[in-house]
Amino acid sequence: MAVLKVKFTKTKRDKLAQILWILNWVSVVSGIVLFSLGLFLKIEIKKRNEVMAKGDINSVPNMLISVGVIACIINFVGGKICYDCSDANKFSRWKLVMLPYIICTFCFTFCILVGALMCYTMRNELEESLYLGLRDAMKFYKDTDIPGRCFLKKTVDMLQIRFRCCGNNGFRDWFEIQWVSPRYLNMASKEVLDRLKSNVDGKFLVDGVPFSCCNPSSPRPCIQYQLTNNSAHYNYDFRTEELNIWVKGCRGALLDHYTAIMRSIGITALLVWLFELSVLIGVRYLQTAMKNILLLGDLEGESDGWLLENSFMETAKYNINIVKNLGKANQISSVSGMNDPNIDVQSTNCGKTNVTTKSIPAA
Repeated sequence: MAVLKVKFTKTKRDKLAQILWILNWVSVVSGIVLFSLGLFLKIEIKKRNEVMAKGDINSVPNMLISVGVIACIINFVGGKICYDCSDANKFSRWKLVMLPYIICTFCFTFCILVGALMCYTMRNELEESLYLGLRDAMKFYKDTDIPGRCFLKKTVDMLQIRFRCCGNNGFRDWFEIQWVSPRYLNMASKEVLDRLKSNVDGKFLVDGVPFSCCNPSSPRPCIQYQLTNNSAHYNYDFRTEELNIWVKGCRGALLDHYTAIMRSIGITALLVWLFELSVLIGVRYLQTAMKNILLLGDLEGESDGWLLENSFMETAKYNINIVKNLGKANQISSVSGMNDPNIDVQSTNCGKTNVTTKSIPAA
């Protein structure tokens, strides 16, 4: 029994073909939208490439860009097919092409769904990439004289100012690394030498943060150094008083920024998927209705259209059997061959051509 069978008159078939022709051109625009969103996400990731570790974070924008290009091509061809399907004579040219086109379009719409879901599953990969990238960028913050690293100080400072964040997970991350360049350390100072000797790795570690961590909205002048020393500042208690530096880590700030972008892109991609699926359903109805009208021979009469010619279970079993029998095309079953009259069976007389038959004694 056909699934969701609908009866179409000639007028309904013509209107359906015209509507699908328009919708396919709208789908071309939706493909351009997907391409633009993928390109936008790729550019946004490229902007923070210095604070991201290399990984598979570009898989989502590349997927959206590819799907957008394919959408433009497929829907352009679909518009031409639907325009010709308004005429039964022109449909005969596309009769053998429409079913493969529908199958390819179904696979393509599935790719759009995968791309939309990938926007929501990218968070873990992005979080790990940001953690490793920010860790390395902070480590090389002081290397302003080394080629290939001299830009990292400006990058990290602009990042902390732009996203109102400090450190990787928080401002205390700066306590664990030497972020002051050795060229600005007074090696004749006893305090500097004591700090260098007190550390196993010989690093100059301080409980301070770069200037870019300061909150300009704070009424109190920024306290960058000796953040955990209450006696170093008047009327100050770091355990109870709200610090006048950014408390949130840059990893969390960037993650929230990209999550908001990917959530919007994911919703848009899901809407495009639903739209493409509705167009595909309409094309399927048009294909089956035009196919049946050619079988009936009455081009002006009514014809049935459906999504599936048989039920879901019968269609699934039929396709599963096709897959199972793909590798058995050239195999010959020895059991079935015993009873096959078309297969030559060798003689069992071991090469003897003359066989003596037992005569019946005469009465």
